[in-house]
Amino acid sequence: MTTPLEQVQSIDQAIDKEETQHVEIENGEKPLPASLVGMSQDEILKMEKKMVRKMDAVILPIIMVLYVLNYIDRQNLASAKLQGIMDDLHMTTQQFATAIAILYAGYIPFQIPSNYLISLFSRPGLYICCAVVIWGTISACTAAVHSYPALLGIRVLLGASEAVFFPGCLYFLSAWYTKKELGKRYAGLFIGQQLGNGFGGLIAAGVLKLDGAHGIRGWRWLFIIEGVATVGLGLIFATFMPEYPHNAKILTPEEREYAVWRIEREAGAAEAHDSGSNIKAYVSALADPKVYTLIFCMIMSQAMGSVGNFFPTIIKSLGYDNIITLVLTAPPYILVCFFFYGLSWYSDRNGKIYLPIVICLSIGILTYVIAVATLNIGARYFAIMLTPICNVVPQLFIYNTLSLHVARPYPKRAAGLALINAIGGTSNVWSAYVWYAPPHFYAGFGMVLACDVVFLIIITGYRFYVRRENAKLDAGGEKARHAMRHGITQEQVDLGWRYVGY
Repeated sequence: MTTPLEQVQSIDQAIDKEETQHVEIENGEKPLPASLVGMSQDEILKMEKKMVRKMDAVILPIIMVLYVLNYIDRQNLASAKLQGIMDDLHMTTQQFATAIAILYAGYIPFQIPSNYLISLFSRPGLYICCAVVIWGTISACTAAVHSYPALLGIRVLLGASEAVFFPGCLYFLSAWYTKKELGKRYAGLFIGQQLGNGFGGLIAAGVLKLDGAHGIRGWRWLFIIEGVATVGLGLIFATFMPEYPHNAKILTPEEREYAVWRIEREAGAAEAHDSGSNIKAYVSALADPKVYTLIFCMIMSQAMGSVGNFFPTIIKSLGYDNIITLVLTAPPYILVCFFFYGLSWYSDRNGKIYLPIVICLSIGILTYVIAVATLNIGARYFAIMLTPICNVVPQLFIYNTLSLHVARPYPKRAAGLALINAIGGTSNVWSAYVWYAPPHFYAGFGMVLACDVVFLIIITGYRFYVRRENAKLDAGGEKARHAMRHGITQEQVDLGWRYVGY
């Protein structure tokens, strides 16, 4: 008995060789572009492998490096806390928490309109790189603040400029890669995030030695160095970043046609040519209950991830000096990179999404119980080592779930990704205020433990829901029409489209 993912893969192998250029679905197959009709299946598969390697060689390194910079610039305030920013700006502990949280006052509301705009632009790669240059400039300007209100203002602007990047990249990748390819590419994006967290601590440890150089405090050097590096790389990558498959210079004309064809075939319609669909698709995403369920899961996961904003503070509570503390923030993020790749490889190979999420959340329950129950340095740091696995890895699979389960066209998927990231990110605001009372941090670790359990319950309910919807699609008739009410088309169903991974 084949799984839903295997059904999708079997469609990939059943290539219609009828000579035609139109995009209608006939007999459950989307016809090949005319330029590829004379090619054998082996030739097409060979061309596809070469094409995907080209895409990976250009797109993934750029996006991963930019995401490293994104998280370095976002998280450097946590490192600056150890370098005297609170004393220089006369901040209290609660004011520092507000400075962390207020970034999302700019980040959250700008994601949704930004992802709508990127779906309209013909050059999404340039759009993303322009945002990189802007946030790098703003981050560098943080070095010039001399008051708490000025810091709050610059943090709001930083959040607004960074709002473009992550949901924009999720949308961008889903326009290039098929369902079975997205998992590892999303993992690459998330690995960039974690490397940014890890390298951020190591860079901060080195920059700390510049404290007082040329009369400038170490934390100011931190913002200057990291911000200028971001601007420079953003300008460089703007010249290399491709746009959409249909106009990509890195592909041959035949590869461009095939790249567009395989994405449209999975969607069950020629969505790239669906004029006037943007607003309707956006409203459709807002009305889809799957989106709201995944948003709630993301709220829980983002709240669990708030521990990252206070990683240096938590490790400092173990009794280490500033430099050792910053160095010790790196290993947990390096470890999670291996989990990202391993679990995404397993997910893509076996068509499983639910199981990796459950594994991570189960590890999380154990981790948070250890963190609450003991102050033993070895046990506490062991728990800290595992926290990114528990709170960040599940986010990868939530985004992957949305890309697979929310029907296209492009603007609906773009809106869904932005909604999950924006509304899910609201928990970063209130969760910043529970990390107090060191060294136990009872409120903080208690909160993430509760969110972990709730996340596990909700995602299990989602699993039962989509399996029931698949049964309706298999049954046909009125049941199938009921399951198609949130944007699934008959063409998709005829092509074997199902809710995979659960």
